[in-house]
Amino acid sequence: MFKISGQIVDVVKKNIFPGTISIDNGIITSIIKNPEASANLILPGLIDSHIHIESSMLTPARFAKAASVHGTTACVCDPHEIAAVCGVNGINFMIENGRQTPFKFFFGAPSCIPSTSFESTGAKLGPEIVSELLNRDDIHFLSEVMNYPGVINNEEGIIKKIAAAKKIEKPIDGHAPGVSGKELLSYVSAGISTDHEAYTLAEAREKLKLGMKIQIREGSAAHNFDTLLPLIKEYPDDIMFCSDDKHPNDLLNGHINLLIKKAISKGYEPLSVIKCATLNIKNHYNLSTGMLQEGDPADIIIVESFERFDIKTVYIDGKKVTEDGSSLIENITASPINNFHTSPKKIEDFKIKASGNKIKIIEVIDGQLITNEQIVPVSVENGMAISSPERDILKICVTNRYHDKSPAVCFIKNFGLKHGAIASSVAHDSHNIIAVGCTDKAIAKAVNLIIEAEGGLSAVDEKGNTELLKLPIAGIMTDSDIEMVAKSYLKLDTLAKNMGCKLSAPYMTLAFMALPVIPELKITDKGLFNSKDFSFTSLFLKDS
Repeated sequence: MFKISGQIVDVVKKNIFPGTISIDNGIITSIIKNPEASANLILPGLIDSHIHIESSMLTPARFAKAASVHGTTACVCDPHEIAAVCGVNGINFMIENGRQTPFKFFFGAPSCIPSTSFESTGAKLGPEIVSELLNRDDIHFLSEVMNYPGVINNEEGIIKKIAAAKKIEKPIDGHAPGVSGKELLSYVSAGISTDHEAYTLAEAREKLKLGMKIQIREGSAAHNFDTLLPLIKEYPDDIMFCSDDKHPNDLLNGHINLLIKKAISKGYEPLSVIKCATLNIKNHYNLSTGMLQEGDPADIIIVESFERFDIKTVYIDGKKVTEDGSSLIENITASPINNFHTSPKKIEDFKIKASGNKIKIIEVIDGQLITNEQIVPVSVENGMAISSPERDILKICVTNRYHDKSPAVCFIKNFGLKHGAIASSVAHDSHNIIAVGCTDKAIAKAVNLIIEAEGGLSAVDEKGNTELLKLPIAGIMTDSDIEMVAKSYLKLDTLAKNMGCKLSAPYMTLAFMALPVIPELKITDKGLFNSKDFSFTSLFLKDS
């Protein structure tokens, strides 16, 4: 038994008081007032309400070491990414690897593998498999239902998965970017209870009025925090913080703690802010952590003040896991699991014969997952459509990594590369190989670096200089420590920006250009896709 004294932040009773917490066998046995307690704040451990651990490129065990330093003691996790590559084996890998640490991972059953029929994945999880997963004690919810058209149109497969979760009263996560009106009502009425895709206040408020919980997201690619922050005052019990996707260099610098610090600095009441990262999440997902009450697990963080919000010490189940910014969690080595079956590509594989005067291009919006569609004149050389770096119009392609097939190629704007190419096998949600570049030669080289490594991130400049971050676990993760991964990632990021890329997070943005469930125009391994119509669309247009 041991005791911790300080200013206790009680998120349940909405009170802060000087006191002492007694802990025995990892459980809080008593909380008593103590006028002589120190000025340090004692809070419940922080929770990320929605994250894909795979986006950190770290295994759960390595993620635990990195996130706990920032006061995170638990995450509500969607293992969708590894499930798309390795199926149930991938989900089991995540759970078993996470269990080897004190950190608390609450995994869900992926609802959309594949997310649509318009892309190739390494696995398929039908209603029967999803139902079996949901009935497991180590699966806590149905992960984000990305196929919102399927729900709205009452498609049998997705409706069966939702029904399986409702039958055993497990929460159902949502994903409905831009959906409103009657379609949103239909979506919510199906039983879907959260959304992390809202990017305007009007959209979030409409969803909240229908009973949804809003997860305010601040990740490496999508930044919705500043826009949605006023919701904390309007709906204090219905807001949760999440990162969704967090790249290693960003995770190295902070996690949910940064959102708390930022909200408090903007004048939001500290207890209301802390609830968004603790109690509200605990209540919605029926978690065993997040309250800091007698009888609860001793998942505790100690900070000096709300204003600085520097994490001094972290306990999980009464075990000290960090101290003064250093992790005490042991390193865990993982045996790789993967699914990679394609051969090196030729330069000719990325050529496009011009068959029109104009083309539809993907317009990237920095800091957002949504894109726009533009129609522009095509640049042609020897009868072939080519990149036009001077107009910031580049080729983007997706290569199937599960089968040996020809790449799908189209064009994109706002990457800004002046020469070279970048590529990645972290490409939501199917994790085929996605690349963008100025020449077919550079694209082919960047893609082949990924194929030879059976997963990773690459960059190639006009001088032939290359950078490669190998991701041997499912082609999307490594069990290396975060410092090494972040260093390698930053080298790639720097090289991409030295080649002219204007985006704040080039690789994270690239990863979402293959996600067909987010508007407006995207590319999968099967072709150019318009997610507003939920159908493939032609690349070329002819003058009328």
